[in-house]
Amino acid sequence: MPSALLRRAVALCFSVVVAVAVLAPAGRADPPAGARLPDLDQELPSQLDVSVSGAGAHPSYRLGFGSGVRNVGTGPLIIDAHRASTSAPMVGDQLVETDGGEATVPGAGTMRYVRSPDHQHWHLLGFDRYELRRAGGSRALVRDRKTGFCLGDRYRVTTRSVPQTAPQATYTSRCGLTHPELLRVREGISVGYGDFYAAHIEYQDLPLTGLGDGRYVLVHRTNADRRLRESDYGNDAASILLDLRWHNGVPAMKVLANCPDSARCERPGLGLGAAPHASAARVPLARALTVAERSMLCRLSWRS
Repeated sequence: MPSALLRRAVALCFSVVVAVAVLAPAGRADPPAGARLPDLDQELPSQLDVSVSGAGAHPSYRLGFGSGVRNVGTGPLIIDAHRASTSAPMVGDQLVETDGGEATVPGAGTMRYVRSPDHQHWHLLGFDRYELRRAGGSRALVRDRKTGFCLGDRYRVTTRSVPQTAPQATYTSRCGLTHPELLRVREGISVGYGDFYAAHIEYQDLPLTGLGDGRYVLVHRTNADRRLRESDYGNDAASILLDLRWHNGVPAMKVLANCPDSARCERPGLGLGAAPHASAARVPLARALTVAERSMLCRLSWRS
């Protein structure tokens, strides 16, 4: 092929693909100029309670909590998952809005069709993780069994200003509910919106049985492996300081401090990485939810 014709062909190909650039996986390259990235902000654990299940001399106690992650960035979080066949894994790419169109971060996550007693649909694995550790310690004593999030615009951010808030919720699907055969799934969180899972829904709790009296830190962390591109990773964790005391085999818990934007809520009056908000709220004791009640909470969250 003559060199002039070759140059024209290369230029034509470049003009076609410039709007759908492919980026290296998160953390391995800078985003392109004009990229509008999400900023995932981990909310403080909420809806705390201690649930009891079982009867007789050996009841089981679990610390339940709600968890929310909101997008306060300049662009939406978009996960476009795909696979070649129903026997192949569902690989999630992150789509990033740019001035020139859209860029792709390949292999930003994995989706799995999750079947549980209260619901079944496609989850982005590892999106939000939870752990309980001793105050002052670094080793997690209890970790979650969370199977991921069905990402969506479940609530609008109202507690802070988000200038680029989307005019309306975009991601409102049920994440392929009752459709394990899908070859493509798209989920996300719009700017100015957040996703939330209520306490005790799909492992939104941690066991207390076997833990001794003392102070513990409950940590919630989104995007722990940083596979998702963000504009700021400094607000990916939030934690609370708890005091646990056992009385005749029954746990009593109090919230001593709340530490937004920090995983180190060590003691009242001192937050490593963030100033704690003092608190002394008692965590209520409650019975365990039935499967029907958990299913109802799931349906309500989809409608919010």
